[in-house]
Amino acid sequence: MTTDARTKPADAPPGAQAVTRALRLLHCFRDNAGELSASQLARRMELSASTAHRLARTLVAAGFLEQDEHTARYRLGPSVAELGQLSLHQRGMHRAVPELDALARATGTTADLAIRGGDHAVILVGGSVNPAAGLGLRRPLHSTALGKVLLAWARPGERDLAALPPLRAHTDRTITGLDALRTELERARTAGYALNDGESAYGVRTAAVPVLDVDGHAHAALAVRSTPDVLTDARLPWFVARARACAAALEVLLLPPSQRRSPLAD
Repeated sequence: MTTDARTKPADAPPGAQAVTRALRLLHCFRDNAGELSASQLARRMELSASTAHRLARTLVAAGFLEQDEHTARYRLGPSVAELGQLSLHQRGMHRAVPELDALARATGTTADLAIRGGDHAVILVGGSVNPAAGLGLRRPLHSTALGKVLLAWARPGERDLAALPPLRAHTDRTITGLDALRTELERARTAGYALNDGESAYGVRTAAVPVLDVDGHAHAALAVRSTPDVLTDARLPWFVARARACAAALEVLLLPPSQRRSPLAD
């Protein structure tokens, strides 16, 4: 069966293209892009400057963007911050902050909690998040301990590694092949934790464990990060044990009773 190119898909409502473009424009500010001009937005979206400007002005009117009156550059607006904070509270992530702070103090590391967002691990709370700006951090799945946990204990619909974008090398230690990644994830499942040993940046070592739901899938990933001199091979089991204890506490804090594992699950 062929489809006339002039025929709109039945499931595409009127205005869908405008909505998609508006969301793509907001995504231009991911990774802490700061303020962007209309021409910069146009280049990132591969649109004309006039089209990008009209989209941006529409989002300004809705509070999703702000425009600096002196530079005419755009930045994320209060509606984005409001929805972001609301999402955090709906997920209960704010309840994880004291536990992460205690873990960081006890281990002398940076402790972070992340969920999966498409092809990335998104750090929502923890020492890597800028509390003043309220910024979450997106990290590649294949080259981070958090990402490996989210892949190793993925839900059934998220297990297709072939659907990931090309596995880009960040250092000469980064896994860039699917077979090698599958082997690494199997190792993580067997060990009960994932490790990033200089794969995302030199001089950084991270161990991560899952916060599991009743079905054994990762509701979130919890990591402790420092240097190889701190997270040594000899001391790694101690750090992993502390992270697991924190993850067990987060299962109670973040999951409703029906989604929690049995206390005897471990």
